[in-house]
Amino acid sequence: MKFVQLAKSLKEEGVAPVYLIEGEEAYFRDRAVNAVREACALTMPALNDVRYEGEAVKETDLTAALFTMPFMDQRRIVRIYEYYPADKEWEKTLGGYCAAPCPTTVLLIVNAGTGGKRADIKRKKGVCYVDCGREDEPMLSRWVFGMCKRLGMAPDGDAVSLLVRFCNYDAARMALELNKLALLAGEGGRMTRALVEENVARDVEYKIFELTDAVARKNYSEFCVIFSDLSDKGYDESAALGALTNYFRTLREVGGMRGSDDEVATALGMKRYPVQKNRETARKLGAERVEELYLTCYRLGADMRSGLISKSGALSAAVAKIFFG
Repeated sequence: MKFVQLAKSLKEEGVAPVYLIEGEEAYFRDRAVNAVREACALTMPALNDVRYEGEAVKETDLTAALFTMPFMDQRRIVRIYEYYPADKEWEKTLGGYCAAPCPTTVLLIVNAGTGGKRADIKRKKGVCYVDCGREDEPMLSRWVFGMCKRLGMAPDGDAVSLLVRFCNYDAARMALELNKLALLAGEGGRMTRALVEENVARDVEYKIFELTDAVARKNYSEFCVIFSDLSDKGYDESAALGALTNYFRTLREVGGMRGSDDEVATALGMKRYPVQKNRETARKLGAERVEELYLTCYRLGADMRSGLISKSGALSAAVAKIFFG
């Protein structure tokens, strides 16, 4: 299940005996662990909530840890962090246990990633998988709506979308910004687009998106304003030219690929929304124009690195070609 589905699962189905909480989004992992702990309602966490690190598991008597009875509580929690066993190791340590777990123990395996060529724990018998990976804009928007409701704040749809992009899909930062916005909006207030724009700092990556979006719309004056803002944050001409090169390379890739937006996003390791927008831009510009602009930016970048042209000269030449060429 997705992280956002965990609260509903705990409420309707109760606590499962074994969880794999896995994904690169640390905020979701921490929240998932806390949600399970709260559902267990431990009164003696110092005695009934134990933690092991992955490497220490090999030297730990897990059978004793997992079958120890809770003291003055209904359940006992055993947490194992960053545990990436091979298949044989899994079967030796936890395979049998997950098939017939202790009814008073809740086992949490908390991993940031998959650990390479290791046992696919999420597919093992008896394991309840909680996906804490980075989410796309629609899923994060639904999560933000839920957070706003809990904070007593009514959000506008466009404000939610803007917050997600300003924070570059980072859930931890979104949570911090939402708490701040709730204080500014007041009890029962609204989270409007204006409130987000005035009080949430744009992530540099979002500013780069705005920069390339200005290119897509051929808005030269807006491009200059955004680049000036980025320059104040230490973003130089070389970085801007690199961003433009990457942008047109991406347009070339998505414009030339077949399949649905979801299929292309999976193949390129991108989110669906930027793939959809980039495909639209690529169609408007045309394959020949995209190829021309990509090769121009790439060549200017190579000349700049070779010392044949200055950083400012290379960016100026690229901008002239993009907007006026």
